[in-house]
Amino acid sequence: MKPLDVTGENLTLPAFYEVVLGGRPVRLAPRAKRRMAAAYDVVRRAAAGDDPIYGVTTGFGKLADQRIPHADIGQLQLNLLRSHAAGVGEPLSREETRGILLLRAHVLARGHSGVRPLVVDRLLTLLNRNILPVIPSRGSVGASGDLAPLAHLALLLIGEGEACVDGRRKTGRAALAQAGLKPLRLEAKEGLSLVNGTQAMLALGLLALRRAEVLVDAADVAGALSLEALQGTPVAFDQRIHRLRPYPGQLSVAANLRALTAGSQIRASHMTCPRIQDAYSLRCMPQVHGAVRDALDYVRTALRIEMNSVTDNPLVFPEQGEILSGGNFHGQPLGLVLDHLAIAMTELASISERRIERLINPEYGDLPPFLSPHPGLNSGFMMAQVTAAALASENKVFSHPASVDSIPTSGNREDHVSMGMGSALKLAQILSNGEHILAIELLCAAQGVDFHRPLRAGTGSRLALKLVRQRVPGLGQDRVLAPDIEQIRTLVAGGALTAILAASRLTASRRPGVTKRRSPS
Repeated sequence: MKPLDVTGENLTLPAFYEVVLGGRPVRLAPRAKRRMAAAYDVVRRAAAGDDPIYGVTTGFGKLADQRIPHADIGQLQLNLLRSHAAGVGEPLSREETRGILLLRAHVLARGHSGVRPLVVDRLLTLLNRNILPVIPSRGSVGASGDLAPLAHLALLLIGEGEACVDGRRKTGRAALAQAGLKPLRLEAKEGLSLVNGTQAMLALGLLALRRAEVLVDAADVAGALSLEALQGTPVAFDQRIHRLRPYPGQLSVAANLRALTAGSQIRASHMTCPRIQDAYSLRCMPQVHGAVRDALDYVRTALRIEMNSVTDNPLVFPEQGEILSGGNFHGQPLGLVLDHLAIAMTELASISERRIERLINPEYGDLPPFLSPHPGLNSGFMMAQVTAAALASENKVFSHPASVDSIPTSGNREDHVSMGMGSALKLAQILSNGEHILAIELLCAAQGVDFHRPLRAGTGSRLALKLVRQRVPGLGQDRVLAPDIEQIRTLVAGGALTAILAASRLTASRRPGVTKRRSPS
């Protein structure tokens, strides 16, 4: 695989995922080295002068008015990493840590941080060799960036802290020695540049975005299968309705549902039934799922901007020979969008849970109680819905926005913080809960469709049913459902339903009389 040139500019979402999840190698681009060298020269001259430069010739935070003797400038950077590595909690995952390494190297390569190219080269070497720092998940308030997580990352560069190599934890020094690497000796501003930024919350946000994109596709497929099981009508998805309220996501979901249920014999069997309208959880899928898709577009735009932004402080402008202090490290843009995504994904899971309840409740249709062929002696999917309800309720608690909170730190110098890392951490739990809820819906919907045999579901729904049945057989007598739920959760998380959705859309576009037009996604 061709290495990705790290330039500090134009990093794309596909390239990020190729490196972080796919192991694509990375290298520092020559033009980035030249920019970095120019910025480093500005810092080197400033460190030798007498002017107060924040974090170069002064202390940090509330201690910014303390001047540092020239002889102690290197020690200042070392002390910064040690003092700021105060994180607690379970370590971040392998993927999250790889994401932080890539993003931190990328932002430093832009050439406005004043560090030597050697520093970025070393970060990329660690990434390429999968020598990953152990980074505790808790301890960041999201301004000045993710100080504690990034300090734990930077400790490995100087041979301190801990690292994970081949699944085993080692001391930082032992990990470097095993790889034949020597600890770095930090120079002026390098410690500060390593810890000052939003790359921890951003890495978690980018990985959450990818999970969310898979989940919205899974929700459309699960919703279509539930519609079939409940003998709902696709009339509510008529494109004429949605053109009168043309949100891109709404148009896209309506088209998805039409494609998935096309050719349904189940639908044809109840064309003359007395029911006029379905419940909102079925009829309003385009409006609800579509709003989630539109939220994803908003989040995606913000994360793309952040990926290619410089977020440390102070910033170096080599063309003018200046070093300017500002606040690009503040995580508010990320905290807000990640909270927005948390709310959206909570709603996606919530409407799924309502469809589950309709599937198991005999008051709503012709399906047997709790989808059991022998109810009474057997409880069927009764407790699966209870689990879905518990997770949906938990999501509502987690969806409270962390970004509306703030607490003063650093002697009240940092008097307003973003809590963006908190937004990212709870979003991960919401996504996990959502995967399980959609898995339960797919199991219940598949069971419901089975009761309508020999009638067949629509083209896309049939593919989804086949995929579920390849993993989990239909439920006759009661059995332990936890393994079934986990089997389908891995199916949801793995993106297999996205492929079904794409195939259904392609088939729909080829039908006679269908206008080929690109629907918003």
